[in-house]
Amino acid sequence: MKLSIIIPVFNEEKTIIKLLDKVEKVMIPDVEKEIIVVDDGSTDATALKISNLKSPASQRGEQISNLKIFNHKKNQGKGTAVRTGIENATGDYIVIQDADLEYDPNDIKKLLDPIRKKRAQVVYGTRLNRMPNLAKDEKTPLFLIHYLGNRFLSLITSILYGQWITDMETCYKLFPKKALKNIRLNSRGFNFEPEITAKLLKQNYKILEIPISTKPRGYEEGKKLNTIKDGTIALWTLLKYRFID
Repeated sequence: MKLSIIIPVFNEEKTIIKLLDKVEKVMIPDVEKEIIVVDDGSTDATALKISNLKSPASQRGEQISNLKIFNHKKNQGKGTAVRTGIENATGDYIVIQDADLEYDPNDIKKLLDPIRKKRAQVVYGTRLNRMPNLAKDEKTPLFLIHYLGNRFLSLITSILYGQWITDMETCYKLFPKKALKNIRLNSRGFNFEPEITAKLLKQNYKILEIPISTKPRGYEEGKKLNTIKDGTIALWTLLKYRFID
């Protein structure tokens, strides 16, 4: 099996090298990895740090194997970056990995386990198959709203598409590349998450959710998601693709 790990990145100079180190060190028996980084028009040192990994004079001292790098001249949004990654992926399966260190790349092995055992074709890593953690993850009002918004959107997904989902907005989505053969993805921004979920479900793919843990970062640390704005767009996306396309 070959796995394409797509990493969309925008202004993550503080985390991208550490994240790539973690992804490279994930060893999965009998699985070949390719790492696809799509820099979405970063204005900080992200692009330079990534390009150095392909240089023989890399300060890192070694190069990352099976690394592909693609650059957008200007910022176009996460959805567009992921689509660029998908277009250039050669793996049997694809998984999305954010560049901000919220998600632990070691969890990719958990997601692949039911695939390898032929228990599922599409696997999501769920952060929300639990009550809100008011002492940790949801200790601030903003993150509690974020939690409730995600649960609401997941509930709407479940109602509209007839399958129980607890974390539609999760980054960790693992699916076979062949599933996209009859799917046209249009989203440019964070609405990629509801769009691909809606279209996979409409293609009759069952989504298996595997619990994962994350280390959410604050907005002062660079978190980009806007709960109200992006949540409203996600809701409209779910409704739209239930009845068209």
